[in-house]
Amino acid sequence: MMNKAHPVAFDTVLVANRGEIAVRVMRTLRAMGIRSVAVYSDADADARHVREADVAVRLGPAPARESYLDIDKVVEAAVRSGAQAVHPGYGFLSENPAFAAALDAAGIAFLGPPTRAIEIMGDKIAAKNAVSAFGVPVVPGIARPGLTDAELIEAASDIGYPVLVKPSAGGGGKGMRMVEDPAQLPAALVSARREAGASFGDDTLFLERFVLRPRHIEVQVLADQYGHILHLGERECSLQRRHQKAIEEAPSPLLDAGTRARIGAAAVATARSVDYVGAGTVEFIVSADKPDEFFFMEMNTRLQVEHPVTELVTGVDLVECQVRIAAAQKLAVDQDDIRLTGHAVEARVYAEDPGRDFLPTGGTVLALAEPEGEGVRVDSGLRAGTVVGSDYDPMLSKVIAYGADRAAALAKLDAALGDTQVLGVRTNIDFLRFLLTDTDVVAGNLDTGLLDRRAVDFVPTPVGDARFIAAAAYLWLCRWPRTADDIRSAPSSSRHAFGRDPHRADLRPTGSTDLWGIPTGWRLGEPAPTVLRLNGGDRTAHVYLTGAPEQAQVWVEDGEKHTLTVEFDDQALILTLDGLRTRHRVAERDNQVWLADRTGVAQLREVAEADIRGVAAHVGDAEIVSPMPGSVIAVPAVNGAQVTAGTPIVVVEAMKMEHSLTAPIDGVVELLVRPGDQVKVDQPLARIVPASETVSEEPPA
Repeated sequence: MMNKAHPVAFDTVLVANRGEIAVRVMRTLRAMGIRSVAVYSDADADARHVREADVAVRLGPAPARESYLDIDKVVEAAVRSGAQAVHPGYGFLSENPAFAAALDAAGIAFLGPPTRAIEIMGDKIAAKNAVSAFGVPVVPGIARPGLTDAELIEAASDIGYPVLVKPSAGGGGKGMRMVEDPAQLPAALVSARREAGASFGDDTLFLERFVLRPRHIEVQVLADQYGHILHLGERECSLQRRHQKAIEEAPSPLLDAGTRARIGAAAVATARSVDYVGAGTVEFIVSADKPDEFFFMEMNTRLQVEHPVTELVTGVDLVECQVRIAAAQKLAVDQDDIRLTGHAVEARVYAEDPGRDFLPTGGTVLALAEPEGEGVRVDSGLRAGTVVGSDYDPMLSKVIAYGADRAAALAKLDAALGDTQVLGVRTNIDFLRFLLTDTDVVAGNLDTGLLDRRAVDFVPTPVGDARFIAAAAYLWLCRWPRTADDIRSAPSSSRHAFGRDPHRADLRPTGSTDLWGIPTGWRLGEPAPTVLRLNGGDRTAHVYLTGAPEQAQVWVEDGEKHTLTVEFDDQALILTLDGLRTRHRVAERDNQVWLADRTGVAQLREVAEADIRGVAAHVGDAEIVSPMPGSVIAVPAVNGAQVTAGTPIVVVEAMKMEHSLTAPIDGVVELLVRPGDQVKVDQPLARIVPASETVSEEPPA
């Protein structure tokens, strides 16, 4: 692809991003012998990308606008660190023409396309006009600057419903709305403008016809500084929810050789329409019913999240190509030299809860297991101790599998996801594995609505045997019955299990065992069981146990008793339940225990009397709680106002997503938060009080 024997002009490159993409870019820089520079916010001071870089520069506080999106700070960091070039990753400033211009003014190379290409393709209206002039087919619609809501509503009837509302700036599905009913369009425009303005600083909108049963197919392009442009085949990205991709693959199971050649040629023409240089992706919409018909959607003037699947089927390192192209090297191959071999599938691991409508989650990564092996690749920004907050995108990592054919790649991806465990943060892994077993997914019968249709059938993995795993964890954590001499003679891996040192007096009684101070259940008469509460998926169960780790009895609710023995090795529980031996990863933090095996993750805590409590106040009220950690960006309701069920009350934003919370019943609003407040998951935001009761005139300060 490029002349790898030819040295590049850069010895230091700054990566203006975070998380898994920063780590992935640094991997290639290290292989090329180039010094890497990380930038970070206060929230990422101890992040993996910071630890793996040769140099790290602090940008500022956690909010992206004060750190990763601050052009002056990033350029200053590049100058201070001696970087000759900057790789923007994706998101943040990667498609910001002002950033590219600022780097150019500072004499620093931008590992991306020329400013003009970013400007044209960053404006979806200008982009459609540019590619149309080069014969690239576009979706019917209305697209010109400054369209008012009234003009968009009027045009929609001529375009034909359903229509897709799209912001002219930005990407990632932010601000996009699909509207089937003309009565819903005015509200959708208001919401789309607000989200587009907040995400991109530009609330310009346009409309396109929504293609029925659409498939999202994109083509990777590379262009050097000498006018040589290639495409590296296509990727299928139809498995997405609310325009956010979940699983991608290369090549697409839909296209035949003829269509692949035509869509590739259209992608090259798109790049040529703006004199493109570097790596980019041209996105097309293809009807599942008419696979030979495709329309241009947009061009992403950067590396895509899903670029690894293209790398695996072509053998090309796209980041290395970006570096070499920016260093004025030529592409050394022609289009006929590009071959797609085998099949690759990628799954995005998000901090979200599919059991709660995919709401963002968070927490601290207590323990981490990521898959390895032939045909498996992991691009990850995670490590044990990583704090996943609400300041940034919820994507944590990507698990990618490669096989000789599509069936082999899907099977390998499912196994790799089974070996992926992120203890302490609820993720979508269980749902991804559910999706991979869907008959339409297996057959390649995809469209962009498939994931949403299947999501309603998803049931989180039940607690199942995890209840007994939880009991085993508790038995081991207690480490009894042992004397101080027993502990001193135990192997070090046991003595320091879960980060707790049993030599500490507050964790271990010395001398003889205190039968009343340990939970063996020993009593005069029948043993008194220890009771545990286990949360797994959307279920809660009570687990009872008696005995010691070497032989215990465990049962759930009023169920059958089972024999349990527990061993510990290398931070994993070895559990034998009624003769069946299994191994499980485990972590502990703040009196909570997290356990995982290939079926999922369970969370355990001991039931305390304080957990059995009720709230007498506001009996009969309907409380609105935050479904996720985030910030209150709007409070449409007025405190003390009479509302009906379905009225918007509070809007919460987390990880770049808006969630409007509505009144569940008729009643009077009692607001508990104000715009700008930071809120936690399940924090009360408002109450709807029956009209017969009264509320204060102002929410508390």
